[in-house]
Amino acid sequence: MPASASPLEFRQEAYETSLAGLRSSLVRKAGPVGGPPLPSQARLKYHGSMSGPGYQRADGPQPSRLPLRDLEEVAAAAAGAFKALRGARLFVTGGTGFFGRWLLETLAFAAWKERLEVMATVLTRDPGRARARFAHLLEPPRFSFVAGDVRTFSWPGRSFTHVIHAAAPSSTAGRPASRTETLGVVDRGTRRVLDFAAFAGVRRFLLTSSGAVYGRQPPDVDRVPEDALEPGRSVEPLTNDPKEIYGHAKRQAEMRCLRAMHGGGVRPVLARCFAFAGPHLPLDAHYAFGNFIGDGLAGRPIRIEGDGTPLRSYLYAGDLAVWLWTMLAFGEAGRAYNVGSEEAVGIGELAERVGARLGVAVERTRTPVPGQPVERYVPSTERAREELGLKVTVGLGEAIDRTVRWHRGEP
Repeated sequence: MPASASPLEFRQEAYETSLAGLRSSLVRKAGPVGGPPLPSQARLKYHGSMSGPGYQRADGPQPSRLPLRDLEEVAAAAAGAFKALRGARLFVTGGTGFFGRWLLETLAFAAWKERLEVMATVLTRDPGRARARFAHLLEPPRFSFVAGDVRTFSWPGRSFTHVIHAAAPSSTAGRPASRTETLGVVDRGTRRVLDFAAFAGVRRFLLTSSGAVYGRQPPDVDRVPEDALEPGRSVEPLTNDPKEIYGHAKRQAEMRCLRAMHGGGVRPVLARCFAFAGPHLPLDAHYAFGNFIGDGLAGRPIRIEGDGTPLRSYLYAGDLAVWLWTMLAFGEAGRAYNVGSEEAVGIGELAERVGARLGVAVERTRTPVPGQPVERYVPSTERAREELGLKVTVGLGEAIDRTVRWHRGEP
């Protein structure tokens, strides 16, 4: 290691040099992989401390990349899962979304670090844009991108060992997808992916489901467990409220997975995901954490559309990646696991904490009504802790801080 380089800079430089060399070798042998040649790569270097903003080009920050600290933490915490994936061939839907970007970046880093020789094929509506978004990952793993809609895509003519089905309905700024879009992407998309998984010989199948499957969480249930969907248990049934369409669709997707398993096909694991925080979370969609960060970064007052009393919990995206990789590798087939944090926080308190970090005011559109039951959306994660050894390593305060630093490009 050069005397002038820090250990972190040296590791990053070794990572980039190794990837660039491997990619050059692959291109010499077989031509460009997965599409047209990528742009020439400027020298990449990590600047700052272990908690800094991530990779930067010589000509300025490129905040699309995850911080090296996060990559190393995920690789260490999910080491067993990554080793179990050595030589795997993955098919991924939703690879360009929030979940997908964390999964693909952490997979690329772990594959380089552990020489896993994994391959990942990513379904996307726009392969060219996806290649540009992930150009910095180079190889390995050998990412390839295939064009298609999750509801109608043509099946790649090759075998796979694992599927991660994380496709989600699209949304416009601040507004969720329509009822038709939601039902189509979640239900029809899951059916299509399951049919393809059976055709491709897939055994391990991870569905990113949602805590929305539980419906409205009763105010006297602090943390909703996975068995709450059993008859007579603790949650209210879903209604025909348009806001609950997503929960209906995810329940249907789960049932399709279980029917496929009982038919002798894939072995699905159901990851019921709650709320999350971290880099890549959209700042202009229907996510309170992202919206609050976006307001604060723009210097606007944080606006709460309500009285601020609903309780949520937020799992940092690095922990999310560890949990999902572990569930894919070791989760019990046919079993559901909640994915989230048990640390409940009011929406108003979250806004205040983000506002304090970014130095902006908080505005509420309504005041709390005394005696009104508090809405909750908080999971019990006992099953994931006890059966898979999973835990939360980044608390909410640190999650806010890391996210802000990443967006600002701060060390």
